[in-house]
Amino acid sequence: MTTETHAHLAALLARAALGDRRAFEEVYRATHSKLFAVSLRIVRERQLAEEVLQDSFVAIWNHASDYAQAKSAPTTWMTAIVRNRSLDVLRRGAHETEDVDEVMALNLVDESASPSKEFDAGQDMHSVHECLKELEADQRQSIALAFFHGLSHSELASHMRKPLGTVKTHIRRGLMKLKDCLVRHGTADGRH
Repeated sequence: MTTETHAHLAALLARAALGDRRAFEEVYRATHSKLFAVSLRIVRERQLAEEVLQDSFVAIWNHASDYAQAKSAPTTWMTAIVRNRSLDVLRRGAHETEDVDEVMALNLVDESASPSKEFDAGQDMHSVHECLKELEADQRQSIALAFFHGLSHSELASHMRKPLGTVKTHIRRGLMKLKDCLVRHGTADGRH
């Protein structure tokens, strides 16, 4: 987003903090798609993501006066609210990550790529998908949650109900196996 867009959203949030519903509707229209995508990537269920988004916008409305433009961009502030609420849903056990390799593969696509880049990305995505199958389930889940959903090591340990050291080991060993496999497939050898 441009600086101008950020300034406009910040002004709308300031008006929403004063109870301006029209300004808040504009904030919603401008950001709901992006924020929904953030939640969906984390909770991986449309209905849960919709609930998270609704709760998040209630929180944004109630705490619009807490937004400080000097500290972060409006979208950064709202994304943090959505991300935290999505992670809360995961922590409550409302959702378990089951097919993380699918999520990881889907997140590798660059929508702005040229046709040749898209072909290469498709080849790479296939290699990553195949290599993920070689990892142990705990390694695959740890990597997906850490790198594609933004969970910290301590959040991972809490979510997976495992000691912090174990989670770090899963990630380290999983990444080493993933790298070795990708080199064998010719994906991580620097050809791109």
